[in-house]
Amino acid sequence: MQEPRFLYFDLGNVLLKFDHRLACRQMSEVSGAPTEKIWQLVFEGDLELRYEAGEFSDAEFHEIFCKETGTRPDLEALLFAGSAIFAPNTSIFPVVAALDGAGYRMGILSNTCPGHWNYCSQGRYGLIQSAFDVYALSYELGACKPDPKIFAGAAELAGVPPQEIFFVDDIAGHVAGARKAGFDAVQYTTTPALVADLRKRGIAFNY
Repeated sequence: MQEPRFLYFDLGNVLLKFDHRLACRQMSEVSGAPTEKIWQLVFEGDLELRYEAGEFSDAEFHEIFCKETGTRPDLEALLFAGSAIFAPNTSIFPVVAALDGAGYRMGILSNTCPGHWNYCSQGRYGLIQSAFDVYALSYELGACKPDPKIFAGAAELAGVPPQEIFFVDDIAGHVAGARKAGFDAVQYTTTPALVADLRKRGIAFNY
């Protein structure tokens, strides 16, 4: 295996853990809409996926939510309720810090929406700002993993050929899509397994 020139990490359930059910409960609290109705609208339907694909803005998401639930919560309160669902994967942060200290170029490649990204990128998790050079975000690139378009956009942002990019994601289908696009990709299971995968590729870092 050749040593990669660029490392991409998924955000959700790799760098940060999250809970969509918590989002529904919190959005219910601020809107008055039933939790299960919110689950069906946002996550069982295609609303979240379309939001992550950049099909509409925060305000447009809010308007759809209001229309479909018959409620009108405050926009900022609704976005915060749907976004305050993340917690650090504490085992992986020292790995990221060590890779950063060793000088490796890294980025985040994530299916995410503006509300979630704003919540995660405003200083709550320091390494999100300090360790990563590139943010390849689905809503900005107009496509969600495993669409080939997002991997092509991520490679362009990294400035290196796909075959020189290492990528870790927790979802097998996303890993398969990345490999099809030419990336060297692995599925995240545990942090020790990820460290072993990195070392197999000649990555040298003090961890």
